[in-house]
Amino acid sequence: MSKPVLIFGASLLGKAALEIFLSNRVVVYGFLDENVSLKGTEIDEVTILGSPDDEKLLSILDKKCDAFLSYDDNRLKKSFVKLLAENHKAVPINAIHHNVSIAKTAILHHGTFIDAGSIIGAMAHIGNHCILHAGVIVGHGTHIGDYTQIGAGSIINTGVVIEEGAFIGAGSVIVSGIKVGKNARIGAGSVVIQDVQAKETVFGNPAKELKQT
Repeated sequence: MSKPVLIFGASLLGKAALEIFLSNRVVVYGFLDENVSLKGTEIDEVTILGSPDDEKLLSILDKKCDAFLSYDDNRLKKSFVKLLAENHKAVPINAIHHNVSIAKTAILHHGTFIDAGSIIGAMAHIGNHCILHAGVIVGHGTHIGDYTQIGAGSIINTGVVIEEGAFIGAGSVIVSGIKVGKNARIGAGSVVIQDVQAKETVFGNPAKELKQT
């Protein structure tokens, strides 16, 4: 039987993670959130216990609980990944909706959120601490780097390489064989037919770089 889960962050993503864990019959021990005014309140009968930097609360991770980080801010998420590893020898678990199709040969790492209706193809590689919203399709042989976020309904075709920290807006299509560089951003609804460089922002059909004025 799985350990109970402690969810870091009571945002919309945290609430979605709660629904995933409950649908998978995993007990959620509680939430931790930076907003001190939320302490003692409940989300679907699960209590917000206090702050994520409260070492007394975090001590339960050592034996009793697993952790899930429900943050879409990568700097914040990375800081908690480091804290959990160094102080508690803890690695965040995945939150994967029961209505997700994952090929047997796909590889998933730690701390990733995958929402309902997503499909992960054969030999696809999903890195650590990624967010795949509802209905994302990841084609076979695709490589998605750590801390990547992919918006709902996006289609990542076969053999695509997405490097660490990239953001793919909802409803985007990335054609086969494309490389998306580290920390690149792709606007919602874009169709990407050529490589996107690191830190570049593109948008449109076909997607083109957005120049800062």
